[in-house]
Amino acid sequence: MEQPLDETHASAPAGDVVGDLVRKARAAQVQFGPSDQARVDEAVRAVAWSLYQEDHARQLAELAVADTLLGNVPDKIIKKRRKTFGTLRDLLGVKSVGVIEEDRALGIVKYAKPLGVVAALTPSTNPGATPVNKAMMAIKGRNAIIIAPSPLGYRTTALAVRWMREALVQIGLPADIVQILPPPVTKDLTQALMAAVELVVVTGSQDNVRRAYSSGTPAIGVGAGNVPVIIDETADLDAAAGKIAASKTFDNSTSCSSENAVVIVASVYEQAIEALKRAGAWLCAASDKEAIERTLWVNGKLNRDLIAQDASILAKAFGLPAEAEKARFLLIEETGIGKNHPLSGEKLSLVLTVYRAKDFADAKHLVRRILEHQGRGHSCGIHTTNMDRARELAADLKVVRVLVNFAHTFGNGGGFDSGLNFTLSMGCGSWQKNSISENLNYKHFLNITHLVTPITENKPAEEDLFGPHWQRYGR
Repeated sequence: MEQPLDETHASAPAGDVVGDLVRKARAAQVQFGPSDQARVDEAVRAVAWSLYQEDHARQLAELAVADTLLGNVPDKIIKKRRKTFGTLRDLLGVKSVGVIEEDRALGIVKYAKPLGVVAALTPSTNPGATPVNKAMMAIKGRNAIIIAPSPLGYRTTALAVRWMREALVQIGLPADIVQILPPPVTKDLTQALMAAVELVVVTGSQDNVRRAYSSGTPAIGVGAGNVPVIIDETADLDAAAGKIAASKTFDNSTSCSSENAVVIVASVYEQAIEALKRAGAWLCAASDKEAIERTLWVNGKLNRDLIAQDASILAKAFGLPAEAEKARFLLIEETGIGKNHPLSGEKLSLVLTVYRAKDFADAKHLVRRILEHQGRGHSCGIHTTNMDRARELAADLKVVRVLVNFAHTFGNGGGFDSGLNFTLSMGCGSWQKNSISENLNYKHFLNITHLVTPITENKPAEEDLFGPHWQRYGR
């Protein structure tokens, strides 16, 4: 397949390569910057269509699986189209040019301005969807964007960039609004890019996130997931199991929002396990645990040959019975949490760890410990009919998102039955040293000018503010 850019710059110094790209991006952004809202939305729609059209989504999905060996083609097609459609819905419904907000009571009018040039680091798990998702948000803010893709997914990202560029040219805008680093993508090249732009947005390894934050450029990084979900005794067990199964198996569990542990209250433990079996799970024997851990991790790292693979491949690799190869995903019971218990962490595979909790209080305690081990700040979920318990989790746990009765993967990054905006990048707050505690969205790609005019003076008396302190402690 044709690449959007040639490789003639591959041997040049990183600074020269990046300098050329950024100069072209700035020229394109200056041309695009004066666009009105209708023109901006036309550009966002064109870029979205370049991925959403079914033949393009299929080609990118096939190329991604062929190159990365992660996930599966049908789900990647669904992911690309669903995320793009949902993000387009979100973006077309908001203002990002000129006056975007006015508060007459405060005498403040807000004007949106572009940032300039954005660098976007994207992962191998979503080499087609994430670059387009970020490009749509950047373009909504009248910015230019340069993609630094995962080397493993380069061909997929390059093709997506080519189609985005063609879509921009088709509507009379400069192609260089969207660019990609030329291969080979090295750390030096990526570092030079991060230092040369106005904003860095990183989805991927935590090493890249840390490097972005130390680049000297404002950066938005997102954290690692390790989602635990609770099934309590009030839950509709078959509904919960069906949602967990659909979420866990989607794209072979490549999503950071995929369930990694299910914590089941003891009074319904056996019934919930049976419901999960009906939904396609295979419960591994306790004697299988050692082989699973030994095979899924090699020298303390996830086995690259097994992550995001079909359950049948995992079952064979783990030495499970032939019947297990027919399962949609695998369950393995665990009691331990922490670095000496790898099953308590993120697995990026169709392996779901199961914990038995004495009651809801114990379940919350287990979820807290799992998140403290890995995934703090990201998200958790609960299947329940008792909303007080959901509110308790939201009040007490260090997570940005608590999902109630959701297939977690489909709600966490935005859904048509979820109020969260569509995104492929979930901020985890200070708990994972992230600069945002919400889903990445168009607002993060805007500068805001505040026009401030006089209002009726709002100055209380000293007694109004200090009175309670004086009454208790004296003046």
